[in-house]
Amino acid sequence: MFYTARPKSKLVRKFISSAIVAVFIAVSFIFGWSVGRKSGTPATTAMEAEGGLVQGKNSPAQYLLQDVNFDLFWEVWDMVKDRYVEQPVFDTQLFYGALTGVVGSLGDPYSVFLDPETTQKFTAELSGVFEGIGAEIGIQKEQLVIIAPLPGTPAEASAVRSGDRIIAIDGQDTRGMPLDIAVSNIRGPKGSTVELTLLREGWDEPRKFPIIRDTINIESVRFEKRKDGLAYLKIVYFNESTPGLFEQAIQQIISQNPKGIILDLRNNPGGFLEVAVSVASAWVPSGEVVVWQEFQGSRKEAFRAQGTARLGDIPTAVLINNGSASASEIVAGALRDHGKGKLIGETTFGKGSVQSFEQLRGGSALKLTIAHWLTPKGQQIEGEGIVPDIAVEMTRDNLDNGEDPQLKKAMELLK
Repeated sequence: MFYTARPKSKLVRKFISSAIVAVFIAVSFIFGWSVGRKSGTPATTAMEAEGGLVQGKNSPAQYLLQDVNFDLFWEVWDMVKDRYVEQPVFDTQLFYGALTGVVGSLGDPYSVFLDPETTQKFTAELSGVFEGIGAEIGIQKEQLVIIAPLPGTPAEASAVRSGDRIIAIDGQDTRGMPLDIAVSNIRGPKGSTVELTLLREGWDEPRKFPIIRDTINIESVRFEKRKDGLAYLKIVYFNESTPGLFEQAIQQIISQNPKGIILDLRNNPGGFLEVAVSVASAWVPSGEVVVWQEFQGSRKEAFRAQGTARLGDIPTAVLINNGSASASEIVAGALRDHGKGKLIGETTFGKGSVQSFEQLRGGSALKLTIAHWLTPKGQQIEGEGIVPDIAVEMTRDNLDNGEDPQLKKAMELLK
């Protein structure tokens, strides 16, 4: 197996994709998220200035440094229960909303408390089947963006592209909208329509994209033996179906003895850490570091390759772009740092934070950022991404004309 063990009482898995969760009590989460963003981190920083230092620029609000009485929580609880105009207000509604607000106060779009209903949807998506448009979204510079439209989905068919900025969802402005609320608004039952207002680089103004939702079944691995003697291997997502499909692809590659491998990680938004390490282990020698996990206090933990590096001696070109995020950045960084693959394309998304996924009592769950990823040579992924060895841009004209200069460059490299 390629996954972490399932304890009897709870499941803990390190999940590293972009957020793909929905919210239950939106108002509570928005409140907690806003508090977190306004308050900042409880630490004082200093900035250089002529004649001295400017202290306290990022100091927390004064009220955050004061002692509090938890009776205030119950006072607000009771006031909402007694006075809110639309009754009844259920205790469970307030309870789950409060927990959502606790995690939301961190101001981290990837840390989320999930109520039981949302947890069920979340785990269904990780299995590779869910209903929606088939696009991963994330946040860059405080703006919701499309990380990657998944192949064969309504998002791809509607010409949604990696890097598109999401200005509105069904006419609702996304400024300040938490990530999980945006995902919840985009997802929905098969046959229903969601309208995304997108702004793309090079456009003068946003454009509207009505997209009909469908059942999304992610075929995470695709293999093709090319006539030129190269093996083409595309990994769409690092989910529960990936290990078995990847093993089948390895068997075909070895039996056909290709002169080179093109590993396509473009528009791959991520998935499970365990799966990423397993995939990288097909190239990286056993015992070598695939990725470092850096916790608070700069404590590090290494995740090492396991197996026999069966593809390690076959020349490999790795295709990446801005839609390559998280687990795909781990694999790309590991192959580059160990000299097992040349990276071709564009700088990756830069999603290098680590989320643990822990199932809790009552069917709820907590997805919490606990660390950051570093490549084997210590490069931070979060906010920086992986820079290709050979930069090849995919232009709008290329896409419109069905051209793939990145794939062409990989073929030239491996000839």
